[in-house]
Amino acid sequence: MPLPAPIGPKMPEQHAGPRTFVVGPADDGTRLDVFLAAACPDLSRSRVRADLDRPGAVTVDGRERPASFRLKPGQSVTFTTTAREALSAEPQAIALDVVYEDAHLIVINKPVGLVVHPAVGHPDGTLVNALLHRQGPLQAGGDPLRPGIVHRLDRDTSGLLVAALDDVAHRRLAAQLADRSLGRVYLAVSWGRWAQDEGELAGPIARDPRRRQRMAVVAGGRPALTRYRVLEDYGFAQYCRVELATGRTHQIRVHFAHGGHPVLGDPTYGDDGRARGVHGPDRRLAEQAARLAGRQMLHAAELHLKHPVTGEALSFTAPPPPDFAAVLAALRAGGGEPRAAG
Repeated sequence: MPLPAPIGPKMPEQHAGPRTFVVGPADDGTRLDVFLAAACPDLSRSRVRADLDRPGAVTVDGRERPASFRLKPGQSVTFTTTAREALSAEPQAIALDVVYEDAHLIVINKPVGLVVHPAVGHPDGTLVNALLHRQGPLQAGGDPLRPGIVHRLDRDTSGLLVAALDDVAHRRLAAQLADRSLGRVYLAVSWGRWAQDEGELAGPIARDPRRRQRMAVVAGGRPALTRYRVLEDYGFAQYCRVELATGRTHQIRVHFAHGGHPVLGDPTYGDDGRARGVHGPDRRLAEQAARLAGRQMLHAAELHLKHPVTGEALSFTAPPPPDFAAVLAALRAGGGEPRAAG
């Protein structure tokens, strides 16, 4: 059977051509590549890096400089970017673990490594490409690169995700997301020991002004609230149940890191070298857990919603995948203190 044709218009090309910036006092000593990543928020870090590798793409006061060049206030940086091929979402035969499906919505247990929708750096091989192959053309939501997508999971976060199969379902599921009646519960393993066995983590989230590829708790950002409860305590790490009250980009990862307890296996938000800081007999177990992780130990385990057409209450669960289970097994074998499930 022939595959459906690509749908919708292509994504407009990002601006190409020269851009000029003047280095301010706050960027004294900043690496050239870091400066450009922050100065060009419309470009991905991978695109900035690719353009930096082209001869003559960047100059400082008229002279070519390497990506590692340290800047000084008052210097003029000219960065010439190239045009990129516009993106489109096309059907691809990619297997999906479907938990539930009807004429209006589909619930998928997303594996680690699967990107949700096409974007710069990930033009295909995404969950959207798989949906188009499975369902045919989708006109749910109006975004040709994200048809049906109501919420997202990071590439290396596993677990449950709901997608709409028509405009009515998309609109009503998006409304549930906005009014916080679409419930999402995660499981996480985090470093250290929270001061309280359960609590709320609040802090506005926005793009990190110093490292644009990350998010951060930033004054003036979008309000965000995360609730956690410790399920098992291993001293140097804890296994937690986490509930999203809001749904900001990287919210759990940002709030946990901001609270001093980054998610195990998440170098983007402060996991680097944490195992080396564990002392005594737990050091070897911490290093083992870090090796087994290989990615952030974050899994979307529960999804609760009202059916967008019938109004029926729907709940879904998905057990952690093998890599997450292996980390838990190692920690439990090393000894841990379970908390009462509430």
